[in-house]
Amino acid sequence: MSEELPQVEDFRRLVVDDVPLLDVRAPIEFYQGHFPHAENHWLIDDAEREQIGRQYKHLGQDAAIDMGHELVQGEKKAARVIEWQTFAEQHPDGVLYCFRGGMRSKISQQWLYEETGIMYPRIKGGYKALRRFLIDELEASCQEVNPFVIGGRTGVGKTILLHKLSPMIDLEGLAWHRGSAFGNHATPQPRQISFENALSIELIKIRAAGNPPFVVEDEHRNVGSCFIPDNIRDKFRASPLIILEATLDERVENTHQEYIFEALAEHIDIYGDDGFNKWAEYLLTSIDKIKKRLGGTRHGELRKVMENAIAQHRNNGDVEAHRDWIRELLGGYYDPMYDYQIKTNEKQIAFGGDKAAVTEYLAEQGIHPIA
Repeated sequence: MSEELPQVEDFRRLVVDDVPLLDVRAPIEFYQGHFPHAENHWLIDDAEREQIGRQYKHLGQDAAIDMGHELVQGEKKAARVIEWQTFAEQHPDGVLYCFRGGMRSKISQQWLYEETGIMYPRIKGGYKALRRFLIDELEASCQEVNPFVIGGRTGVGKTILLHKLSPMIDLEGLAWHRGSAFGNHATPQPRQISFENALSIELIKIRAAGNPPFVVEDEHRNVGSCFIPDNIRDKFRASPLIILEATLDERVENTHQEYIFEALAEHIDIYGDDGFNKWAEYLLTSIDKIKKRLGGTRHGELRKVMENAIAQHRNNGDVEAHRDWIRELLGGYYDPMYDYQIKTNEKQIAFGGDKAAVTEYLAEQGIHPIA
C-alpha cells in the first residue's frame, strides 16, 4: 500500500506557495537544518534513531526495520500518528518528508493512512532532494535577481526603512540577529543550513513574482553566527549601494528604541520575571565582546556608564541614562569603523539621502513604500 501513496516533486510550488511541511525526521536532524513552514513530528526520536542505526550497522537493514517496529508500537505509535493526523487536518494542503524520502516517510504515510484514512503526500527524495534544489536555485538566483542595497551608519534605521518597502528581503530577520555586537535576540539563531534554505526560498519568491528589483540591508559576511553564502554575497556587493543618512540624535533614538524598549520586552516575554536580569546580562555581555577593539580603559569607562544606566532603569524605571552609552558607542566606536569601511568600499554609491529621499529614489527604481 505504501508504494501507492502519493509523492510530490514540484519543489518550486512547495516553496513559492509556502506549503506546510511535516518533518518526520528525528529532532536532532530537524535542529541541524530545516525549512520554513516545517514542523517536526518525528517517527523515531533521537535515542531510537541511534539504536536503530547501530542495529543497521551490525545486522543490516531488515534487523534495523524490525527494531524500529519494536521500539515504536502500541501507545507510542498511536501518539505519533495522532500528531501527524492533527497536522494533516490543520494543513490539508501539506506534505511530509524524511531525509531521503524513503523508509521513514513511507512508514509515516502508511500508518497515517491505515489509522485515519488520510492519504498525505510525501516529498519525492525527501529533505535531501529539496535541500539540493534550494542550493542549485541559490546559484541561479545570483545570476538573475536585481537587488538594491541599503547601507549607512549604525542606528540610521536601515531595518526600520526596509520593513516599509516592497519587495525586500530581511537578512537579519532570516538570521534572527541584528547584525552587530549587540545583535543577539533572546532566543537562538537558526543553524546555517536553515538560514541558507530560507534565503534561497526568499530569492525564488522574488523571481516567481516576475523578478522585480528588491532591497536588502548592507551586511557583513556574517550576520551573527550565520554567514551569507559567497555567491549571493558577491551579488549584493556588486549591486547599487544606497546610503541612508540620519542625524546622531535620530540614530540614538532608533538605537534606544531597539536595544532598550524592544530588546527588554523580548526578554521579558521569554523569561518572565527574570527578563530584566537576562536583558541586563545581554547588554553587558555585548559590550564585553568589543573590549579588545574599544581598549581596556575605554571599555571600562563605557561599561560603568552602562551599569549605571541599568541600575537607574531597574531602581526607578528611568531609561534616559541609556542614551549616554548609546551616544558614545555610536559616535566613538561605530562611526570610525564606518568611515574606514566606506573609504575602502569597492562598491559605487548610487544614491544617498535621508529616509524620505531614499524612499523616493527607490520608488523610481520600482521598490515602493508599503501603503
